[in-house]
Amino acid sequence: MSPLDYLGVHIPTIVEDNVSIRCDGCLEVIAGTPWRMNILDVVAPETAVSWAVRPPLNPGPFEFHSDGAHVRMWMRAKGYLFCRKGEVREIMRPLPIPGPDGAEQRYGLCDGIHRDDHELVPA
Repeated sequence: MSPLDYLGVHIPTIVEDNVSIRCDGCLEVIAGTPWRMNILDVVAPETAVSWAVRPPLNPGPFEFHSDGAHVRMWMRAKGYLFCRKGEVREIMRPLPIPGPDGAEQRYGLCDGIHRDDHELVPA
């Protein structure tokens, strides 16, 4: 906190930057550069989602502390499942999970690097 000199004019006010970057997992302030995660489809849809309809998933980017537990905390709060064969990475792939008719669509998230079947568990 110090006075400000602007174009040779002394302004005796206190200047302090506002830190507004918060972790999407724990909601605490992130000091420094946040770790970002995006949710990307493997295949893009043929047409864009209409403005009148909400897309099923917000692709992000979402910002977290560098600990993967913060990302899993966010997944848990959103009701997403996590593929235990993958890891938390910068790009996660959505996995639609079929449910009973009329039920809200659920999703799992995986890094998509492994080649065998997914093993979805609560985040």
